[in-house]
Amino acid sequence: MKIGIGSDHGGYELKEYIKEYLEQENIEYIDYGTNSLDSVDYPDYGLKLSKGVISGEVDRGIAICGTGIGISITCNKVAGIRCALCSDTYSARMSREHNDANVLALGGRVIGKDLAIEIVSAWLKAEFQGGRHERRINKISNIEA
Repeated sequence: MKIGIGSDHGGYELKEYIKEYLEQENIEYIDYGTNSLDSVDYPDYGLKLSKGVISGEVDRGIAICGTGIGISITCNKVAGIRCALCSDTYSARMSREHNDANVLALGGRVIGKDLAIEIVSAWLKAEFQGGRHERRINKISNIEA
């Protein structure tokens, strides 16, 4: 599995921390930026990350801004992206199992680093269950169309 990760300045420090975790777990990733604490606009990085997911350059994405709200809204504007803003492990797992979320959004100024790793781990390990959930995902896709 190859993960894309992107953030604005508000999520930069958490992004770097998550990259260390991905490296420790031997999970390949592409960093879509930003690369410093200098102020940038989250839509730019949410879009880059989302395009990476849609194109197949990466399998899933992790998007981070200060609260996770702005970047999750941005990602969800891209057809085919199902971005879930999560601040607990249960929601992260359910976002994969029931909603087939292909992007996880986190708030770099909202959750602690250790909790973020637990959320990322739960999200990466969970798999879409299909079945009755597939029907609902198809309805979401129809709304996009």
